[in-house]
Amino acid sequence: MIDESRFIFDKNIKQQYQVKLISGSDEVGRGAMAGPIVVASVVLKENYFNPLIKDSKKLSEPQRESLYDEIINNCICYSIKSYDSKIVDKLNPKKTSIIGMTETIQDLKLKPELCLIDGENVFLDDYSFLKIIKGDNLSQSIAAASILAKVYRDRIMIDYDSKYEGYNFTSHKGYCTKDHIKRVETLGILDIHRMSYKPIAKIKEKSNNVWKNE
Repeated sequence: MIDESRFIFDKNIKQQYQVKLISGSDEVGRGAMAGPIVVASVVLKENYFNPLIKDSKKLSEPQRESLYDEIINNCICYSIKSYDSKIVDKLNPKKTSIIGMTETIQDLKLKPELCLIDGENVFLDDYSFLKIIKGDNLSQSIAAASILAKVYRDRIMIDYDSKYEGYNFTSHKGYCTKDHIKRVETLGILDIHRMSYKPIAKIKEKSNNVWKNE
């Protein structure tokens, strides 16, 4: 059975708010202790429908990779921005995500009449916003943004895997897994690690502030 729920959700939003051009925004990487937070915003074509587009966490990596190109080829415009560990440490993950959403929305080539945001309150002069709790599972537009952000970030982490031998970034993508923590304890803290995150702060304290940089 074809799941039309996310497409219908967006369609109902358009009817309810009497708009045609909506965007979806989402982020990935807030829970990771290494690598960037990546935020994406996208405006899909008005009648575009793909039942495969859903919360990126519920898709396999090959599915996300395929949908990444599919979404880009079937959107009116999109924007993806990456915020490195130093920015996350300075601002905190929540503020970084909100800034990313405002910047990606402003970067869109066409101004949305209504911006759908996954779980955050965002404000910009002359823009209209709608916070959607668990929006990446409800809205096709937000789900599409989640896929763009996830694939973009995963590619960054896979590049880091080649750059930083032994850290296994291809597998854990920088998240706080036991494997990742163990490897940092053994190999050292990198400049892409977030110093404000407890696992890294604890390792730094134990290792007498020994850093491993580029």
